[in-house]
Amino acid sequence: MNAVKLFVLPVLATAMMMTGCANRKPAANVDATQNPSTASTVNTDGLSEDAALNAQNLAGASSKGVTAANKAFLAKRVVHFDYDSTELSNEDLQTLQAHAQFLVANANSRVALTGHTDERGTREYNMALGERRAKAVESFLVTSGVSANQLEAVSYGKEMPINAGHDENAWKENRRVEINYEAVPPLLK
Repeated sequence: MNAVKLFVLPVLATAMMMTGCANRKPAANVDATQNPSTASTVNTDGLSEDAALNAQNLAGASSKGVTAANKAFLAKRVVHFDYDSTELSNEDLQTLQAHAQFLVANANSRVALTGHTDERGTREYNMALGERRAKAVESFLVTSGVSANQLEAVSYGKEMPINAGHDENAWKENRRVEINYEAVPPLLK
């Protein structure tokens, strides 16, 4: 009986973690020709109610908390990691500090932090590593004053590579956390 529990519990935990990721729907695309601060309608056909609401929220971008000094860092929405690491680089800390400043100034902003890994390792290990990376970014932002209610950490592990290659350059690109604004993104114009 104990052997069954030892097998079933990790399997259930992994299934629960993966279910949360599988149900995530991306926000709708906002027409880039529209001015986000004046756009009143966004095409939300085929989206769930939550995703449609997120798409509408994206149309209300904010310039509050955007400065000339942090604009370039706010434009960067990806931080990268070394192999099997959750350590943030100095360059990434500057990027995250700019996002923290914006999020503190815009309490209605919401961000999904999606953790990714390269293709090496098991699916389970990479799901956990992707989560640790997303949580490392989340922890830095919360420590910088961002409300935890504005953040959601999600892991995709090795399931969504940005580069399909099988070499160090591809792996380096795939070891990342993406900063995805789901409500009130920075207006960088």
